Amino acid sequence: MLLTSLPTEKQKHPVVKMEWFGRAKIQFTTAPKSLALKDNEGNTTSLLQVCRDTVPRCQLNPLLFNGHLQTIWTATSEHGPHVHYKRRIFEADHVQFKGTFAVDFVTEPSGDSDESLPPRTTYFSKEELANMGSDDSRPMLVILHGLTGGSHEVYLRYGIKSLVDEGKWEMCVINSRGCAKSRITTGLFYNARATWDTRTVVKWLRKTYPNRPLFGLGFSLGANIITNYIAEEGENCQFKAAVVISSPWNLEIGNKALKSTWIGHEIYLKTLGTSLRTLVENNKEEIQKYTDLDLSVLSNVNYLYEFDRAYQCPAWGYPTEDAYYRDASSVDSLLAVRIPLLALNASDDPIAVNIGLPYNEATKNPYTVLCTTSLGGHLGWFELFGGRWHGKPVYNFLNHMAFEIDHSSIDTRADSVAYSTSVSTSEYSPLRRKLNVKLQA
Repeated sequence: MLLTSLPTEKQKHPVVKMEWFGRAKIQFTTAPKSLALKDNEGNTTSLLQVCRDTVPRCQLNPLLFNGHLQTIWTATSEHGPHVHYKRRIFEADHVQFKGTFAVDFVTEPSGDSDESLPPRTTYFSKEELANMGSDDSRPMLVILHGLTGGSHEVYLRYGIKSLVDEGKWEMCVINSRGCAKSRITTGLFYNARATWDTRTVVKWLRKTYPNRPLFGLGFSLGANIITNYIAEEGENCQFKAAVVISSPWNLEIGNKALKSTWIGHEIYLKTLGTSLRTLVENNKEEIQKYTDLDLSVLSNVNYLYEFDRAYQCPAWGYPTEDAYYRDASSVDSLLAVRIPLLALNASDDPIAVNIGLPYNEATKNPYTVLCTTSLGGHLGWFELFGGRWHGKPVYNFLNHMAFEIDHSSIDTRADSVAYSTSVSTSEYSPLRRKLNVKLQA
């Protein structure tokens, strides 16, 4: 079953010609020859065609008629569909970045709750932890949230609720260190390149649930991180397919664009900076114990770039916040993706700004399709009667890739996409990073 904005009408023309009364235009950007796919019956299709078939019309609330209103309304919408979790604490196995982080697994409602955790979340019991593992072949979705968010976020729950209700999927949310009422244990939080905890979880899932096909889903900063992870893994990526939503892509461009306007500087950058300052306050004992960072400076940051200058730069070794933004951006990583990837962005997003979206990069990689809507804001996409549109393409695309596509027919070789022309004597590497991080533990 496809989830559409108009349930009684089969989606045939995902590019809408008119933009009025909340109906957004939809544009698909990909390589001239999209990735060839085969369904389970041997019929040939393409990644672009799958995206056209699974991305429905985007009919949004006409009262929220621009990106600012869609984005700001997110902050006023505290309620959403209920999703229940049980938490497991992981010990990172990366040689450079030791410490613990929390992963929340979607579970059936149990009636239990833990006041020290987000709503509808409790810890696995010792017996449950000891019995984790299965030989079943149910698809498993690995989810990353946005900046300072967590499994409890409303946009995340809207994004997965239809998959949860259907009952065919297993899911877990990797909470960034210090987020979702978790505590850091080494003085390290995370950054936009922090792929190591995702790698730890994927290795554990592959060992614990060896027959489950894995899929990825990322929101905002989590979309940037998971794209970097997929690119780093290349042809060895364990995900069968992934969706990334409202990724900021080019962090340096986004920062400069936000700083150039009053609302960008005083509303968005300040709100993001304040949320990170709260993260510091919640973990100040660990910061004092394990680092020599100036806590008085961290406790007084007002804007996102101030936090990145005061924490990310000294913690990771970047000379400036702009150097960090350039190194951690996922715009180049998109070129190294070797699994089917659907990227959803709104072109009126005031945070993941349109001028930073990887339109050109998407035309060079047949494994990726960039789908942009003309309305929706940042993680918004509010519909007229309270729903959120982005859950529909997530549900449709992931179900199609999990149950209808023959993944053994997909060519994931790293050399299957060439960036150099026949006259070039050099080779471009999209993963040539400035920060020296070992990818394997």
